[in-house]
Amino acid sequence: MSGVTQQPAKSKRDAVTRLAGELRSGRVYRREDLLQFSTAVDRHLRELVDGGSLAKLAQGLYYVPRRSRFGVLPPDDEELVAAFLRDKEFLLFSPSAYNSAGLGATQLYNCTLVYNHKRHGVFKLGNRQFDFRMKPRFPKKLSPEFLFVDALNNLGDLAEDQAALLERAQGRAASFDRQRLLRAVESYGSMATKKRLAAWLHA
Repeated sequence: MSGVTQQPAKSKRDAVTRLAGELRSGRVYRREDLLQFSTAVDRHLRELVDGGSLAKLAQGLYYVPRRSRFGVLPPDDEELVAAFLRDKEFLLFSPSAYNSAGLGATQLYNCTLVYNHKRHGVFKLGNRQFDFRMKPRFPKKLSPEFLFVDALNNLGDLAEDQAALLERAQGRAASFDRQRLLRAVESYGSMATKKRLAAWLHA
C-alpha cells in the first residue's frame, strides 16, 4: 500500500467544471489569472483545450472561444495584446492605415504593429502575427499627423515606390495643420524625418 489516495473521477470533473465556470466567452486569460480557481491549473487547462472550450494562443495565454452563426470568432485584438503585455499602454494599428494620411500609398499589409513600452519582436498569438516595437512615446490614438510622420519614419519598411511616396509626401506636408504636424514630428519623428520635414516646411 502506498498510502496515496486516488482522487475520484467525479471530483476531477467537478474541479474542471468549476474552472470552466469562471471563464467568460470571448475573454483572453493568462495562466496566472486562473491559479486562484484551480489546484492543478495546467492539467485542467489542458483538459479544457482538448475539449474545445478553451483555445491556447501562446505559452501561458488562452482564449475562451466566442461563437456566432458564422463560426468561432477570433479574440479582440486590444484585449489579446493587453493580456500578452500585461499592460494597457500600447498603440495597435496596421501599416495599411498610412493610406489615410494622403500619401497615395496603395499596398495592403497583413501584419499588425504594436507600439509599446515592454516588448520588441514579432510574436504569433493564435493565428495572427503582431510586430511589437518598443517606443519611448506614442499617442493614445491615431491621427493623420501621426500617421504621416510614422510613415516617413518607416519608409524603408514599406512596400511602396519610395521616391514616388516622398514626392507625394512633400506636396502633402503643407496641407496639414502646421502646428499639429510640428507637434507630431517633434514628439514622434525620427531624426531623418525631422530633418526632412524641417526642409519641406521652411522651403
